[in-house]
Formats: sequence, C-alpha cells, structure tokens
Amino acid sequence: MKIIITGSLGNIGKPLTNQLVAAGHEVTVISSNADKKEAIEKAGAQAAIGSVSDAAFLARTFAGGEALFAMTPPNLGGSNVIANTVEAGKAFAKAIQEAAVKRVVMLSSIGADLPDGTGPIAGLYPIEALYNKLENTAVTFLRAGFFFTNLYNDVPMIKGAGIMGANYPADAKMPLVHPEDIAAAVANELQKESTGKNIRYIVSDVRTPGEIAKAIGAAIDKTDLPWVEFTDEQSLQGMIQAGLPEEIARLYTEMGSGLRSGAIGADFLNGNFPVDGKIKLEDFAKEFAAKF
Repeated sequence: MKIIITGSLGNIGKPLTNQLVAAGHEVTVISSNADKKEAIEKAGAQAAIGSVSDAAFLARTFAGGEALFAMTPPNLGGSNVIANTVEAGKAFAKAIQEAAVKRVVMLSSIGADLPDGTGPIAGLYPIEALYNKLENTAVTFLRAGFFFTNLYNDVPMIKGAGIMGANYPADAKMPLVHPEDIAAAVANELQKESTGKNIRYIVSDVRTPGEIAKAIGAAIDKTDLPWVEFTDEQSLQGMIQAGLPEEIARLYTEMGSGLRSGAIGADFLNGNFPVDGKIKLEDFAKEFAAKF
C-alpha cells in the first residue's frame, strides 16, 4: 500500500514508519522541518517537506495514497492554538477530499467527545466533525489517553521541589497511553479493511496520579515522592513562571480541571472499551528513570 504519515519522525511517527516500512509498504512521511529529510529517507520512506496548514501541499502529497495517518500538531504556535489547530484540520479535510483518500486514521484524544472545557483537546472536537462529513472515506478516530511522555514535564519539579503535581487529585482515574502503543494501533488500523466512521480508544493503562508518583518515585530512588494537588491558580502561575506562554498555560490548566472533574476521561471510563496497549505504568517508569 501507499501510506502517508504526518507527524514527522516523532514519538509516534518514528516507530510507525519503521513498522510500515518493515511490512513492505510504500511510506511517505510529512515533516515541516527540511532537516528531517535525511532521517526519513534513512528509515526507508519518502520525505515530503511542507506545512500541514497548506491544503494544496497536502493534496499533492496525498495524491495516489491509499491510507493516511492524520495528526494535527498539538501546539501550532504560542497563540491562537485552538484556532490554528482547527485550521490545520480544515486543510487536512480539504486535501483528503481532493486527493480522494479512501482510508484515514486520525489521532484524536480522550475528551474529544466534548466541545469545550478540555484545554488543548478542544481543537479535536471540530476536526472530528469535519472528518465525519468526508464522503467515500473510511475514518477511524483514534482517541488516545494522556501521554506517558507528558510526565517528563515534571522533571524540573521533582528535582527542584521533590514533588509531582498538577491541578487534579491523587485519586483521579487517568487513562494513560505510550506513544509506541499508539503507533502499533495506527499500523493495525491503516492495514485493515474498514468502512464508515469508527471510534477506537487506545489506552495502555488506567491509573491515578498517586500511583504515578509512587511508580516513578520507586524507579528514581525517591520512594517518598508525593503527588500534590494544586489549585487552578497555582497551576497556571507555576506554568507561566516556568516559561510557558500564558495562552498555553491556561489551556493546560483547563485540561487539568477537566481531568479533575472526570469529564475528559468519562466517555472511555464509562464505556466498555478495552485497555489494549502493552506498555504499563511500571514499564514507563523505567524509561523515565533512564532519562531522569
């Protein structure tokens, strides 16, 4: 098959490219960074360098493609993040239609069933709606859990204050996912026959922040590492002081509030969906310790 991958050679794109190339497919990887061209070609794929907000570029790249992994970048600039994400989604949808791509796997997220109150996830709700309107294209909305790799953002807090924390409590239930499990799910979906529009959740583990702190603490020899719940204001100011643009800090604070209320994880947690990722919290804790 001729398969197009967006997301460059990131945490998902790299293992996904390796799997699809090994399976004998003709793979094109889109990246906005021309410096990635050599690495993409070394991986056995073709490189297409351009912006995912450019519908004409996308349509040219998608032409002749039998399947597409569509991933809109999570932070398109430091301002107007949601609007920029939705605009990229519109460019994708237009290009998919023009190139008549028959099979699309879209990277979505837990909480994408909600129109607002989800922080950076909010851009995915209108994009799912756009893709739902695509005619003659089978789409799987792959709703991923909270990325394990987001926990690397806590390294300065662990080293500086000896804690982990956010504006949600130690006993909140969190669907978690490892990017390699996402890559495996994408590869599976791209290579199978599908019709219509389908939702699939990809979750590796369901744990609480208290359990996260305990597992990571054990892995880095800080067995008393606590999870501390911050207020929304403490969370917001902490991120701004750490250098995040205020708009992004506000979005992440809103996402934390949605995790605290349970709204973001509710559709997955209340449904009969499998936890089918293979990499569990304790596995990730070892990776975390190696980079800590």
